[in-house]
Amino acid sequence: MSLIGPRPEQLDFVKRFNETIPFYRYRHIVKPGISGWAQVMHGYASDEDETKVKLEHDLFYIKNFSLTLDLLIVIKTIQTMVTGFGAR
Repeated sequence: MSLIGPRPEQLDFVKRFNETIPFYRYRHIVKPGISGWAQVMHGYASDEDETKVKLEHDLFYIKNFSLTLDLLIVIKTIQTMVTGFGAR
């Protein structure tokens, strides 16, 4: 596990989403993380439609993987922790 990367998902959900959401398995190209772009931009996904939106953010992160993006995610994570405001 990494500090930054797509948040891990429960195994049952991963199996289902791999079958129902195109390109879902590509989010596993990088190590899962404690915080990630989808987490700071979207927050919690409560259904499959929201999971599709979070997948878009995860794929954006994978495509644009950089130290700058990781630093931005750390800043947004800390900002959310300190202020209580942010993606939910």
